[in-house]
Amino acid sequence: MRLAVPHTLGRDEVRRRMHARSDELAGLFPGGAQVDITWPLEDRMALAVKAMGQSVTGTIDVTETELVFDFDLPGALAFLEPMVRGVVEQKAQKLLA
Repeated sequence: MRLAVPHTLGRDEVRRRMHARSDELAGLFPGGAQVDITWPLEDRMALAVKAMGQSVTGTIDVTETELVFDFDLPGALAFLEPMVRGVVEQKAQKLLA
């Protein structure tokens, strides 16, 4: 699942906010989740998520104008993609606020 959330804050400010609020990322997933976060690149956050008995990996890339979420949903969770997409869009805006 790939989702781009536009912003007008600039890359440096979004990166700063993502670092500061990374503990809120578990709330992006319905029902909560355990989220392990690393920053393998300056503008890329990598996530390992455990939710609903499943594991999901993904990245969040910070660009000058977008926050790009890219998650690999396992087959057992594929039916949740529309709901996950909606929650991520909504809560990503709050993370950037």
